[in-house]
Amino acid sequence: MSPKKVKKAKAKAKAAPKKKTARKPNEKFMRPVTPDATLAAVVGGKPLPRTELTKKLWAYIRNNKLQDKVNKRNINADDKLRAVFGGKSVVNMFEMTKLVNRHVS
Repeated sequence: MSPKKVKKAKAKAKAAPKKKTARKPNEKFMRPVTPDATLAAVVGGKPLPRTELTKKLWAYIRNNKLQDKVNKRNINADDKLRAVFGGKSVVNMFEMTKLVNRHVS
């Protein structure tokens, strides 16, 4: 190949942008779940997707300043969250997911 053809081939390769496809959310996360009465006191009683439920739960934690100052992974439960967490006063964020799943159907 001549040097001109090589330059044109490289220019074409750079000029052709790849099309990005929109990411599709997982249907299981988007399926509405209904919180029981204990969890409804924190996030509301309407059926909502798990993603929204998690957002509302974290909004509640942040608004009430329940995240531990030193170890950010821990949540210090108030009375409403203590009922959701099965009576525990301190729960780490990974354990929190497991405990919250017991209160949805």
